[in-house]
Amino acid sequence: MNDKKLTRSRTDKMIAGVCGGLSQYLGIDSTIVRLIFAVLLVFGGGGGILYLILWLVMPESTEF
Repeated sequence: MNDKKLTRSRTDKMIAGVCGGLSQYLGIDSTIVRLIFAVLLVFGGGGGILYLILWLVMPESTEF
């Protein structure tokens, strides 16, 4: 059973920890996730909307 949970990071964050949490969940570097959100924001604006939705939906991690 997979016990990984999608949560916002408390330690790897610049704004709300969404990208840090996604990177931990996916097992990739958080810089890559941040670049993907930046590209989505510049080309179409979907990155900003997606980030805000994830900020509201994802619970904050309880781990430090």
